Parts: sequence; C-alpha cells; structure tokens
Amino acid sequence: MLNPNEVKTVLETALLANQSPLSIAELRRMFDEDIGADTLRRLLDELRDDWRERGVELVNLATGWRFQTRPSFQKYLERINPERPPRYSRAVLETLAIIAYRQPVSRGDIEDIRGVTVSPGIMRTLEQRGWIDVVGHRDVPGRPALYATTKDFLNDLGLRSLQELPPLEDIARTLDLNAAPSNEEVFPEARAGEPAERPAETAPEKA
Repeated sequence: MLNPNEVKTVLETALLANQSPLSIAELRRMFDEDIGADTLRRLLDELRDDWRERGVELVNLATGWRFQTRPSFQKYLERINPERPPRYSRAVLETLAIIAYRQPVSRGDIEDIRGVTVSPGIMRTLEQRGWIDVVGHRDVPGRPALYATTKDFLNDLGLRSLQELPPLEDIARTLDLNAAPSNEEVFPEARAGEPAERPAETAPEKA
C-alpha cells in the first residue's frame, strides 16, 4: 500500500502529464486501494503548497485540478513561443459577457440588452471555442434556445464556479479579448447599435 508521500508523487506525475484538468474521480481511478476523496483533496492541497514558490502552480478549476504557468512568468514563455491566441471583437466580448452574467439567455435577450442583432457568426464563434452551449429552450412560441457558459469557459478563466466571476475587464485580459466594455455598456436596458451591426428589429424572439 502506498504511503501519503507516494500517493502525492503519483498525483503530481499524473497532473504534470496532462494538460486538461483531472477530477477527483479520475485521480482516484489510478490507485488499486480505495483512497477517499477527502484524502486526495488534502494531498492535493499539500502538493499545491509544495509548488507555491515555483513558476508553475497547481490550481483547482471547474472540472478538476491542473498545473499551469503563473501569469507573472507568461511574458518569458512568449519570447520562445510568440504564437498568441485568437483575438475577438468587441461584439463577441459583449455577447459573452451578457451570457456569463445573465445566463441562461436567448439571442433575443442579448439583442434586447445590446440593442443590435446578434449575428449567427458570433454565437458560432463562442460555441466553437467551447465557452457557451445550449442548455434548454424557453417555453414560449418558437421555443428559443437558451445559452449559458460552459465549464471550459471557467477553466480558461482559472475559476471553479460562476460565483468567482471577476469584473468584465479582467475577463477581457484573461481571455486576451479586445476592447473590454464597461458594466454600463454591457448592461443597459437598451443602447444604440454600433455601425458594424444593424439595430435589432422589434420582432418575435428568435429560436
């Protein structure tokens, strides 16, 4: 039977070998003996402390535990790997922010808040990135789809739950998005449309 230090070494090895977060259930499957979830959480907390002074940190995210680079060291890594993640438009950011803070919402809800029509391309971009998904349909004529953020969205922000959502400006910086809007710009009852998008029509809610 493995002692606690040996279990911690196995956990460390598995987490370093995987880029995606690993849940407690997945980590438990590695061991022949039945190691309790509370024991694993305690050892993971110890492991996180062991790495506290290093350039890589162990974090607990929405879907599990993962090692990741500390933000203060990212600038050095970019010098040897200058490829940057895709950048998104203000319209994409505003739509994502509305979904994150008002979910679940329909396209009609988003259009009511932004005052402009939400193009299918914006929703498709967010779905393909894995940040939003359809979680149901509103019980009204046309049964419009209701959108919410995903656990991958929380993982990319380094969060465990929606209750930890940061200010909008921090979301923009973390996800490397352009032109973070202020709260007043994202959450008015309605506002004028931007030139690049046509004003939302006063029509029945879209599916």
